[in-house]
Amino acid sequence: MNFDFNVNPYVSKPAAEKLSPKKLGRAGQIAFALFAALVVCLCLATAARAEGDPLTVVNNLSTFIFSLIRAIGMILLGWGIVQVGLSFQSHDPSQRSQGFLTLAGGLVITFAKEILDMIVGTV
Repeated sequence: MNFDFNVNPYVSKPAAEKLSPKKLGRAGQIAFALFAALVVCLCLATAARAEGDPLTVVNNLSTFIFSLIRAIGMILLGWGIVQVGLSFQSHDPSQRSQGFLTLAGGLVITFAKEILDMIVGTV
């Protein structure tokens, strides 16, 4: 049995083989990994702006981390809305429940800082 798993019909088989990580070789794979790590470091680099107080650095880092968590929550919230919309179109109750769970999880993650502040009592 010969199965052809070329998912994208617009990319020819020789072109798909050229994109394979096996064709890069060991040095190419290492170079690509270093390039990807450099891109991630440059995209996530922020200035701490300490201004002489160590507590300011910790507060700035906390604000940055909570903003990343909020961004992830917003992405999950959007994906939950899409899933709920698709479930109403397909009349699938399991997909609908999964969509509402994703929507609720996205809300909780989006407002995690506010929820933690209410639990601790710092407003």
